Amino acid sequence: MSIAEQSIKFNDLEYEIKKQCDALGCELLKSALEAYDAELARSRDRAVYRHKGSRKSVIKTLMGEVEYERAVYEFYDESGARGYIYLLDEAIGKSGSGFMSGLLSEKIVQASCESSYREAAREVSELTGQTVSHTAAWRVVQELGERIDAQEQGAAALASENCGRGKIESKVLFEEQDGIWLKLQGKSRKKYGASHEMKLAIAYDGTKKVGKKRYELTNKVACANFEYAGKFIKRKEGAIAGTYNADEIEIRLLNGDGAAWIKQSITDETVHFQLDPFHRNKAIRTWVKDPEKRQGIYDVLYSKDIDLLLVYIEALSNSVDDSEEGQEERENLLSLLTYFTNNKDGLVPCHRRGLDLPEPPEGKKYRRMGTMESNVFTILGNRMKGRRACWSVDGGNNLARLLCLKATKKLHETLQSLTTAYLPERYAEELFTGFTSSKVAKSVGKGYNSFQKAAAFPPTPDFKWMRSITGMQSFCEM
Repeated sequence: MSIAEQSIKFNDLEYEIKKQCDALGCELLKSALEAYDAELARSRDRAVYRHKGSRKSVIKTLMGEVEYERAVYEFYDESGARGYIYLLDEAIGKSGSGFMSGLLSEKIVQASCESSYREAAREVSELTGQTVSHTAAWRVVQELGERIDAQEQGAAALASENCGRGKIESKVLFEEQDGIWLKLQGKSRKKYGASHEMKLAIAYDGTKKVGKKRYELTNKVACANFEYAGKFIKRKEGAIAGTYNADEIEIRLLNGDGAAWIKQSITDETVHFQLDPFHRNKAIRTWVKDPEKRQGIYDVLYSKDIDLLLVYIEALSNSVDDSEEGQEERENLLSLLTYFTNNKDGLVPCHRRGLDLPEPPEGKKYRRMGTMESNVFTILGNRMKGRRACWSVDGGNNLARLLCLKATKKLHETLQSLTTAYLPERYAEELFTGFTSSKVAKSVGKGYNSFQKAAAFPPTPDFKWMRSITGMQSFCEM
């Protein structure tokens, strides 16, 4: 009977082959680690490090759990205190998160940025064939988030001393800031209340066209945190100075909803604040129900005569009757008047002020600001708000840092710098060149069959044709 006539479950076959390939990969990684450990044992300073036997360890990787042995050494420090060390762990810079490899940690983080920790753990477990609990996923995010926090605080300290390391030069910098209220849990709920505002800031140097009617922000920077205004502004400046050469920035355009913490970024005359168009228009729609009065306010607003606008709104509040509905309308108009008075300098958008902006670089365009509502949702809201999600302050901060890196396309680069372990180059060469089909017998020994050691083809009738083709031999011998 031909193969085409058999009932073949391709998904089952694919899964079994993946398992066997992963098992072989784990064996290769184990061999490389133990060979490196043996070399370290031979080359160590025997007067300092006394060999005290071997201990087993396990690293969770994308291929599965790799169990290997490495030597433990006894030593004495300068004070004469006795200690123990694993030279292999020190040599490779064993990182990741706990006993997880960097690549596995990165996969967990990427999944956690898209869905809940429980769902992320399930997805990674299915991908790797091992058990990753939602608690383990949470711990990975917390540990890496704390490492990123240390980087951000270091960048903020450098920025405060005008020692930022950013390389991108731009004469104009666009900044947009807003907050999102998230529900809290546990001790954070007792300290801050049922919910707390997470602040979000983005910065960019322009836009580029990526579609017929679609533009993308260029060199985007983002940071988010629950902390109070003063610390957050320093963190935001650190993020900017870590990407941009702050000394070259001549003009900053700031877009926000008028909150007091946002206005703390207005430090001198080079910063031009505008009230976010979305919040401005929302305030008019919320507090002015009469369509004719609403249109009148828009007409005066667009004339750019802000003093006349404030007088007009006050006159409208005085013109209503003394009925119950009139009293409510007066209160609404006075609320709008107060809001606009507090943000008087930002009511005219920057693009209508006639500012003398330098020409944008080739391929970029200066467009109107007002992307913050979209960024609040895509960066934070889509993952952290709703679905009955509650956060601790520290846990929310750690995840928010990763979400900001993801939104600015820096997540992979940052995680690679935080979780990469190193082996000497020769071990990589052995790993990739020592197991070709022509050398496999000499490399791993006669009669070695990796598939028998890892897993055999299922004995079900559906795979009988495959068993007959391979004769249960190693694929390398075919």
